[in-house]
Amino acid sequence: MKQFLKEKLEIARPLFEKGGKFEKLHSVYDGFATFLFVPGHTTHTGAHIRDGIDLKRTMFTVVISLVPALLFGIWNVGYQHFLAIGEKAAFIDQFLYGSLAVLPILVVSYAVGLGIEFAFAQFRGHAINEGFLVSGILIPLILPPTTPLWMVAVGTAFAVIIGKEVFGGTGMNLLNPALTARVFLFFAYPAALSGDIVWIADKPDAYSGATMLANAAAGAPLGYSFLDAFLGIIPGSIGETSTLMILIGAIILFATGIGSWKIMVSVFAGGWFMGLLMNLLAGDNSFMAMPAHYHLVIGGFAFGAVFMATDPVSAAQTERGKILYGVLIGVLTVMIRVWNPAYPEGMMMAILLMNVFAPLIDYFTIEANKKRRLSRAKNI
Repeated sequence: MKQFLKEKLEIARPLFEKGGKFEKLHSVYDGFATFLFVPGHTTHTGAHIRDGIDLKRTMFTVVISLVPALLFGIWNVGYQHFLAIGEKAAFIDQFLYGSLAVLPILVVSYAVGLGIEFAFAQFRGHAINEGFLVSGILIPLILPPTTPLWMVAVGTAFAVIIGKEVFGGTGMNLLNPALTARVFLFFAYPAALSGDIVWIADKPDAYSGATMLANAAAGAPLGYSFLDAFLGIIPGSIGETSTLMILIGAIILFATGIGSWKIMVSVFAGGWFMGLLMNLLAGDNSFMAMPAHYHLVIGGFAFGAVFMATDPVSAAQTERGKILYGVLIGVLTVMIRVWNPAYPEGMMMAILLMNVFAPLIDYFTIEANKKRRLSRAKNI
C-alpha cells in the first residue's frame, strides 16, 4: 500500500510542478505528499530539526503526547456534566457526551487553522507549514468546553494570522500561537472564557461549577483535594485538568528528545519555590496560604510547563538560558496569582511575557559564555 501511494504521487507530481496543469496547487500537493512520506527537501529558514526525522514527524510526536490529556479531557467534560445535573452515568455515556462537546471544537480549530495555512502557502508559493498540526490541538485543549464554535474560529484565525503568519510562518513566530489565541479570546470575550458557568457543559444554575483557582481567588475553600487536582477530576479547560495525563505526555516528549526537560523541571521548580516564599510571607491573601505544591496541579500550570513553555520556537534556545527561562515562568505565574487575584490563571501571561524575553535571555547567556571562555584563554 505504501509503495502504491508513493508511485501514484510520483506519477501526479509533474501536474503540480511549474508548467503543469495544476501548478497553482503545488503547495497543496507538497503538503499532502510530505504528510505521508519524508520530504525530499530540507529547511533553509525558520525551525530547523537536526535529527533523522523531519518537522512533520516531530509535530506528530507532540500530538501523540497530547492524546492522553485530550482523551481524559473528553471524559472529564462528560463526568462533570453528569455530576452537575446529579445523574449517574456509565463511563461510555460520559465519554460520548464529552466527545459531542469537544470534537466540534477540535474540528473547527483544525478546519480554520489549516484553511488559513493553505491559503497563505498558496499565496506565497511556499510549502505548507507543519506547525499547526500542534497548534490545532493545543487551542481546543486550553479552552473551556462551552466555548462557542464561532469564537473558536475567530481565536484560531487570530492566532494563525497575527500570532504566526505576520512573522513569516512556522519557526518565525515570537509568541506561542495557541496562547495567543487564548489570551486574545480572554480579553476580547471575557464572559465566555471566565466565571463559573463556562467550565461545565449545560451546567444547572444551582451547581457552583467554580474551579479551584476561582475558589482560591475568592478566599473560599478550594473544594477539591490535591489528589482530585492531580488526577484531573475537577472543572477546568478541556485538556488542562489532569496533571497525571500531562506528565505522561511529558515522558513521551522527554523520551523522544523533543521536549526540553530543563524547561519543564525549571518551571515546576520556580513555581514551587515562589509558592513556598508566599507561604512564609503569609498574608490575608488566600493564595499566599495555599500549600506550594497545589500551585503545580491547579489551573493551566502543568499543561503550560510541559506543552507551552517548551515550544522550540518561542522558548529560550541556550541550555543555561532554558533553566532561567523556565524558573522565571514558574515564579511569575505564582506572583500573578497572588498579587492579581482578578486574573488567577497566571501561567499563560507568564509564558507570553517570557516568550518576549527569551531572545534577550539567550543573548546574555551567550555573552556570558564568551566572557568565561576569554577569561580562561587569558589565564592559560
